[in-house]
Parts: sequence; C-alpha cells; structure tokens
Amino acid sequence: MKSLKKDFNERLTTAADAKKALLEKFKARPSVDDPAVAERRAEREAVAKARDQRLAERGITRAAEEKARLAAEEKARQEAHVAAETEAAEREAREAALEIERKVARDARYAARKARK
Repeated sequence: MKSLKKDFNERLTTAADAKKALLEKFKARPSVDDPAVAERRAEREAVAKARDQRLAERGITRAAEEKARLAAEEKARQEAHVAAETEAAEREAREAALEIERKVARDARYAARKARK
C-alpha cells in the first residue's frame, strides 16, 4: 500500500511548480502599452465621461426645478402677503366706518339730550 503522505521532495517540487505557474500568470498579463489595454481604458473613460455628463445634466435639471419651486413659493408668499394687507386695510376701513357711525349716534344722543333740557 502506498503511503498517503508525500515525501519532502514532492512537496518542494509542487511548491516550485505553483510558484512558476503564478509567475507565468503574472507575465501573461498585458503591459500598459498593449493596444487592447489602451482600448479598454478608452472605453472605460468614455463610459465615465457619459456618466458624468448625465449626472451634470441631472444636476442642472434639479437645480432648475428647485429654482422654479422656490420662485413659485416666493410668489405664493407675496400673494398671501398682499391678500393679508388688503384684508387688514379693509378691516381698518370697516372699523373707521363703524367708529364714525358710533360717533354720529353718540352725537345724536347728545343733541337729543341737549334738546330735552
């Protein structure tokens, strides 16, 4: 029966083969000057540029929407302010008219009292 344990030399050989395979794998990688690498880099840059452009357009759109919303809010606030001022002016006019009516009634009572004496 064969021993299940590998002897020391076999383990050294296996480790050396693994190191060689790793080195070959590393050497097989394309260099920076490789046209395929440059093409992939150009594609990634084009995709990134397109993404950045979409994000910028989206930001511009959101900024325009926010500006329009703020302008609408300001307009509504101004309209509410004008309405409040108009209502206050009408209230003051009613109060002034009521005060005049009270004064006329008071003067009429005073005149009637003077006429009775």
